[in-house]
This record gives sequence, C-alpha cells and structure tokens, in this order.
Amino acid sequence: MYWRLMTLGAALALVAGSVAGQTQGVSKTEIVVGSLQDLSGPIASLGKASRNGMQMRIDEQNEKGGVHGRKIRFLVEDHAYDPKRAVLATHKLLEQDKIFLMLGHIGTPTNVAVMPLLFERNVINLFPFSPARQMFDPVHRLKFASFTPYHDQVRQSVPVLVRQKGLKKPCIIYQDDDYGIEHLKGAEEGLKTINLQWIEKTSYKRGATDFSSQVARMKSAGCDLVVLGTLVRETIGTVSEARKTGFSPVFLGTTGLYYDQIHKLGGPAMEGIIATHTAAVPYPDSGSEAVRAWIQRYKSKFGEDPWMHSVYGYANAEAMITALEKAGPDLTTDSLISAIEATRFPTDIFGSAEMTFSPTKRLGSSLYRFAEIRNGRWVTTSDYFGER
Repeated sequence: MYWRLMTLGAALALVAGSVAGQTQGVSKTEIVVGSLQDLSGPIASLGKASRNGMQMRIDEQNEKGGVHGRKIRFLVEDHAYDPKRAVLATHKLLEQDKIFLMLGHIGTPTNVAVMPLLFERNVINLFPFSPARQMFDPVHRLKFASFTPYHDQVRQSVPVLVRQKGLKKPCIIYQDDDYGIEHLKGAEEGLKTINLQWIEKTSYKRGATDFSSQVARMKSAGCDLVVLGTLVRETIGTVSEARKTGFSPVFLGTTGLYYDQIHKLGGPAMEGIIATHTAAVPYPDSGSEAVRAWIQRYKSKFGEDPWMHSVYGYANAEAMITALEKAGPDLTTDSLISAIEATRFPTDIFGSAEMTFSPTKRLGSSLYRFAEIRNGRWVTTSDYFGER
C-alpha cells in the first residue's frame, strides 16, 4: 500500500511539474493573445480601429498557417476606458483565457492599472497604445513600448522648428490633465536647450468648447509659435478661433492630433498646421501601391475606411508576429523577450521608424517626422528626427 501511494505521489508530482513547466497561452497548435480596448466609452472609435488593425494582420498570418505551425487566437475585452473594468477584464484574460501576452492595450490609466497583474503572471505588456513614459520607464523585462511619447515629441521638435523658422515668442495651449501637461513639460525642456521660455501659457478644462479667451491671450502676447497640447476637437476650435481673429502663428502639435479628421472636420482653416508623427495617414490615393492595396483590404473586411489607429494596430501586430517568428518554435516568455531584444524591426508600408530594444531600452524608437496640412491633407515634410 505504501509503495502504491509513493508511486501515485510521484506520478502526480511529475504531471504537476509538467503542467507547471508549460508556458501559459502556448500549445502545440495555438498562441493566445489578449488585448483591452475601449469599445463602448469615450475613445471607442480609436479602440475599434485599433482592434480592427490588429485583427486584420493576425487573420492574414493565420491564413498562412500561423507562426511555426501555431495559429494566433486573438481575444479582445472592452474596458470602456475605465481602469476598474480594465482590472476585471485582465483577471478574465489571465485566469480564464490564459493569455500568453497582452498586445496593444489602449489607454494610459488602464495600462497603469493592469500592468502589475500582468507582471505577477509573467505576461508581457507588448506595444500598448499609450505614448506615456510609464509604458517603458522604469525599465521592466515585461515592458515593450512602440509609441514615441508626447513629452519626447515636443521636447525634440520645438527647438528644431524654432531654429528652422526663426521663431522667438513661443506660447502653449494645453488640456489641463496628464495629456496636456506632458506637452507642457516636454516643450519647456526643449525651450531650455535654446534659452527660450514661454511668453504665454494657457489651458482649458477637458470638454471645453469655447477657446476665445485663450486665443485672445496668446494673440495679445504676440506669440509666433503656439504648441498645441490639444486633441482633435480642441485643435479645431482653437485654430478656427485664431483664424477668425486674424491671429496666424505657427501651430505645432503631436500625434495626439495627427488625424485626418482635423482637416475633414475643420476645413480650410486648418491649412498650415504642423504636427509630429511616425506612421503616415493612409489616403486612398496614396502614392504607395502597398498602402492603397491595404486600404482596399481593410474596407473589404470591415466595411469602412481605416483610421490612424487602424494603422497603429496593424503595425503593432506585424511587429509582434516578427518577434514570434524570431523566437522560434520553442516559444516561451523568455525566448520572446530575447527575440525582441535581438531584433531590428524594419520600417513598414506606412513609413514607421525602425525599432530596437535592449535589456535597458524598452522604448522602440523616439524618432518623429514633421507633417503639415496642405491642400486639405497631411503631407510629410521631413525625414526622421530624434534620438535613436
């Protein structure tokens, strides 16, 4: 009897050890990838586009047989841009769905809320849709970020633009929250490098629709550069008010406003706005045959035109697939981390900058380009600037 119990115990221990040795979310036939998106909240249009872009690239790969014989099962949960809902959805993805990694989770506060849960389970937070520094700083082995932070975009671009255009009187209008403050602080750091400071700073509360007082203050100060720590609607409101009053400084924004909705909704008043960007807006009459073909595939699949976040989603999934292929057939979290750190991720059909990572570098790229609205569309006007 004792011998039988010992044999049974040994067998159970062997089974338990075998299960424990498996990598969560990886089997012989599939890799389980999770994502959290806003599908019903304040940025649902961005969340749906992000999901569609990732789903499109993953479906294309699965049609080719997957990665090393494994299909990618892509699971998306809606957090409605609510950190509490994000935590609940993460528990589901980790405990019920057993995801291998989290891809392209949208939102800064929601990412911050769930990263500790992911890291407790040794799950990578891969390429979150957030240009916040928390996505890569402090360095953590399970963090990999692909978006150039707003802070870095303005810190680097403001001195470049000031020198190029001989500007002397910088001002800023910014949203009075973390988004706007990232622009404020980044631009201030950039101005210090060229011995300039604001001659006017003005802010607005989230949800504001009237920007007449802010524009009047900047016009009265004689600003020749206005940094826009604004989003789409607020950009249109600010610039339209400025045009009406005959105030025509150089307007500079970041990827936070680099959307074709700016000129589609704002009309001719938006001409001349400058923004930093990475991937380019996909226009149906693009000069790139690859982009035109991609747009047609997207419209056929989803019945609508792609957004910028469709591009970001597709590019993120492309980079993930590249890393999974490099990791080889014996896929584990450690092998994927090693593959990401050893891979130079090339530019894609949208012109995104190359990305590289290392054990001490968890942001793929800090590069950016300038674009300007000309004749009703964004036109890329420079090569890449910034820190590699």
